[in-house]
Amino acid sequence: MNSEELIQKVCALESRARKSEKRTDPVCVEIPSDILLSFLKRLRTEPDLSFDMLLSHTAIDWLADGKFELVYNLTSITHQHLLMVSCYIPRDNPVISTVSSIWKIAEYQEREVYDFYGVLYDDHPDLRRLFLEDDWKGFPMRKDYKDDFILVPEA
Repeated sequence: MNSEELIQKVCALESRARKSEKRTDPVCVEIPSDILLSFLKRLRTEPDLSFDMLLSHTAIDWLADGKFELVYNLTSITHQHLLMVSCYIPRDNPVISTVSSIWKIAEYQEREVYDFYGVLYDDHPDLRRLFLEDDWKGFPMRKDYKDDFILVPEA
């Protein structure tokens, strides 16, 4: 299946899914955050798509826009295609459903995003810091993060 066929098939699953104009390789769709869990479940179980592996999950801090972009990179081993799925959540209330019920590896990837960005995952089985100490204050990948060890160059 080529990229255009893939994007058509993926967008046919959900009327609110849109091909990303920002990213083209791999194929990327943007979806509303309220359908993330159900949409990803369908991507995994749809026989023609069968996205059976979550390769990676991360966040992008769009500080000026007041939101985080959550990015999920998926692959189908069966069909050998790749797909990026992204959605936006507000920075002031960064809460989204966990996808660990779909892919077990998401437990660790979501803990990393929580650790560095402060995104909270509803129904996560073990949401706690992964790399930083338990008493660490703040989330160091946020663009507005400050601490005593970061030197900011003078303008």
